[in-house]
Amino acid sequence: MSELSLVVVGSLNVDLTVPVTRLPAPGETVAGPGAHRAPGGKGANQAVAAARLGARVRLVGRVGDDDFGREVLAAVAAEGVDVSGVTTGGAATGMALVVVEEGGENMITVARGANGLLDAAGLDLSGADALLLQLEIPLEVCLAAAVRAKAAGIPVILNAAPFRPGLEDLLRHVDLLIVNESEAVALGGDTDPAALLALGPGTVVITLGERGAVATDGHELVRVPSFGVEVVDAVGAGDTFCAQLAISYTYRRPLREALTRACAAGALATTGPGAQSAMPAARQVERLMADAS
Repeated sequence: MSELSLVVVGSLNVDLTVPVTRLPAPGETVAGPGAHRAPGGKGANQAVAAARLGARVRLVGRVGDDDFGREVLAAVAAEGVDVSGVTTGGAATGMALVVVEEGGENMITVARGANGLLDAAGLDLSGADALLLQLEIPLEVCLAAAVRAKAAGIPVILNAAPFRPGLEDLLRHVDLLIVNESEAVALGGDTDPAALLALGPGTVVITLGERGAVATDGHELVRVPSFGVEVVDAVGAGDTFCAQLAISYTYRRPLREALTRACAAGALATTGPGAQSAMPAARQVERLMADAS
């Protein structure tokens, strides 16, 4: 099977993570033993995950002209991701503040920083087999990239996270939509993926956390359970799921197989601390699927 070329247009952040025994309630302070800094952002995370899973990846985004920006770029490039499409300056590098409790549940707050200044000027989709988008960058950039990809016959994959209103135009240019349950309800008022097909996507996938995922392409409805693993930290699991699903979808794997592979990859990403540091290689996904079968 030839190497797939994936263009990811999305965010790059520095993640500052604090482990705690339990998540704080509103207005409450919960102390943790320390903090850990690591590269993150949904765009960078999905780019790194896809590269580890065997795709050739080009990342388009923006970072600040600061030490954090240089740190994130160096980390992503070290994974084999082409970062020539990442521009610099205008604001500080984006940052995510992550609180993770024992058991892997988390709370995340994101400061957009330079991600909010990304534009579509000079966006290069040449040679791309698929385009992968998320919503931590300006919506108009996502729309411009999707319109350009559709005109070129390139499949458009959207992880509509974090959710924001006003996605109607964008969804009409999306081939594969990936959302979690709360995002599905915000988009269509329902957790039935068939209800979201009317918005434009050809295939809809809804992740269900520890209950796996459900998907439909209008012809079949597929439900896949989660994989039993020992969860350490769920940060980055959704991004890994999206990367694996994007690869399988672009290779035109059957829907059930694509969903199963994505659930396996996402589960493996929860077995270590951090986002990018815990993302699996393709051989690990194959091994988990073989063990489970």
